[in-house]
Amino acid sequence: MDRADNSLLESVDARTRLAGSNRMEILLFSLGTSEIFGINVFKVREVTRTPMITRSPNMPSGVEGLISLRGNVIPVVSLGRVLNLAGAPQELGGTMMVTEYNKRTLGFLVNDVDRIIRVEWDKVRAPEGLVSSSQSFITAITELPPDSGAGQPGRLVSILDVEQIMASTFGEPPVVSLAPVQDDIEHHIFFVDDSAVARKKIAEVLDQLGVRHKHALNGLEAWTRLSGMASHAQQTGGSVADELDIILVDAEMPEMDGYVLTRHIKSDPRFDGIPVVMHSSLSSEANRAMGKSVGVDAYVAKFDAEILADTLRPLLSKSHARKE
Repeated sequence: MDRADNSLLESVDARTRLAGSNRMEILLFSLGTSEIFGINVFKVREVTRTPMITRSPNMPSGVEGLISLRGNVIPVVSLGRVLNLAGAPQELGGTMMVTEYNKRTLGFLVNDVDRIIRVEWDKVRAPEGLVSSSQSFITAITELPPDSGAGQPGRLVSILDVEQIMASTFGEPPVVSLAPVQDDIEHHIFFVDDSAVARKKIAEVLDQLGVRHKHALNGLEAWTRLSGMASHAQQTGGSVADELDIILVDAEMPEMDGYVLTRHIKSDPRFDGIPVVMHSSLSSEANRAMGKSVGVDAYVAKFDAEILADTLRPLLSKSHARKE
């Protein structure tokens, strides 16, 4: 892929239509080793040659400095150094991916960008048992199609956990103090997110609100558990809405994404009356529109504890009124 050629990143609307079909597109890149890495195309704003970087003192490890990009000053991170890959070249990568997520823009230095592939989310797996120095920064694994001509199996692609990289590089700001929900009933929220960093922050917010919670690690696990709760409620003559006030879902998840999960929930009458809130680092208007099209009741960009709490409070109040 030509470093200055962003033609593969131009069809945002077409790619947005993949959401809800349980498919995603991944931009493949290398860090100078034999491993292949990937990042969701939705998080990449552009790909360019590495510009002149201004060094600054007291930068976190892995942050090479700052650049000015169309009037904005953004930090530049060397992914090879952050991941501490054995055998990675010491020189900086010649290509920069400009990423935008969680309302933050960063430059990621890589050795080379290859191409974009389209994969089914059910072909994307959690990285259990992965042995790698970069393991904690990998959120999922998928496999390239096999090379039929050479008779070789498909190579594995490690999909980066951008939230974990951010937390490791820049630190995790503490969750602000939040007032608990003021009513006389016990609230319950079920949430699902494949990022350990996100799960920790969500749990901190819910704990401060005084809301009891359960969670799942991916969309398929969430749907399996929610279906089990619904079946149990039916058998006991109850309703899932008596047990759950809100379902909080991530958008990007292995095995089943949040759009498909939401569509399952909204098409199943057993979950009538339970609002679904999508909580995602994909914060563009296109992603919000896609969330609305599958029926989410609210869309919250990661991660602002106060905004998340302010979104949940009125929904919890409605649930309280419904149960009275």
